[in-house]
Amino acid sequence: MEIRKAVITAAGKSQRGLPLQTLVDREGVTKSALAIIIEEVLRAGIEQIAIVISRGDETSFRAAAGKHAPRLTFIEQAQPLGYAHAVASAAKFTGDDAFLLLVGDHLYLSHTGQGCAEQLVAIARAENCAVSAVQATHESKLPYYGAVGGKLMDAARHLYQVDTVLEKPTPTEAEQQITVPGLRAGYYLCFFGMHVLTPTVQRFLAELLQNSAGREQTLHLRAALAQVAEHERYLAVELAGRRYDFGLKFGLLTAQLALALEGCDRDEVLRGIVELLATGRPSAK
Repeated sequence: MEIRKAVITAAGKSQRGLPLQTLVDREGVTKSALAIIIEEVLRAGIEQIAIVISRGDETSFRAAAGKHAPRLTFIEQAQPLGYAHAVASAAKFTGDDAFLLLVGDHLYLSHTGQGCAEQLVAIARAENCAVSAVQATHESKLPYYGAVGGKLMDAARHLYQVDTVLEKPTPTEAEQQITVPGLRAGYYLCFFGMHVLTPTVQRFLAELLQNSAGREQTLHLRAALAQVAEHERYLAVELAGRRYDFGLKFGLLTAQLALALEGCDRDEVLRGIVELLATGRPSAK
């Protein structure tokens, strides 16, 4: 399976400004979060990148992309109708090809020499099917993520055969439907914000959107992924890396700390953290 296209979604009402934020990367270079995500994609051998944005945002996104802007295709989401609609907006761009899908409000840090997207694309090519990256996530974070259930297929590669997909389940729903043997109690396989999807996904999304006319905003990508699990081979993989969600409280701060602690300025940052902790804080009166 050839994977030469990528789609980055960045049109969400609470998401659209996050990729424009400035961070210092592992080499100590100041750049936008969008540029860091694009470089993650390029490391995976992707040749064409589309970014789904809100109407009127192209100028600011071009500026944030910097030197990468000429290689980008910008797709305006006509109305703010949710994530599934945003992915479907890229259907003409993806065509009949498999594609890498990422969200624009996550930072991905690999624990190996391969980037997270590079790892995922390699697995999808080898397995010749749709693959979603997942991360073992505590049940307290379930309101923020979709999650999957299934069976362990390859322990050495942390590969799972997906049979159930839930959108932001409650802890009770998760315990009843997507408990995966081997995970710590209270932890579930939640989406990493990164998928390799087959063209089938876009066909399912088109059908779902047509049947949900007037209710598009209530439609989740989960619905299409659940159909994928029913009709074709669909895997999930725990990558050697972590996601950092900018959208969470202190998410951007956590992402910056993660970058700094894995980068060339690690010692300086650690000294700063130690000094900050040593100063304590004023006692509450």
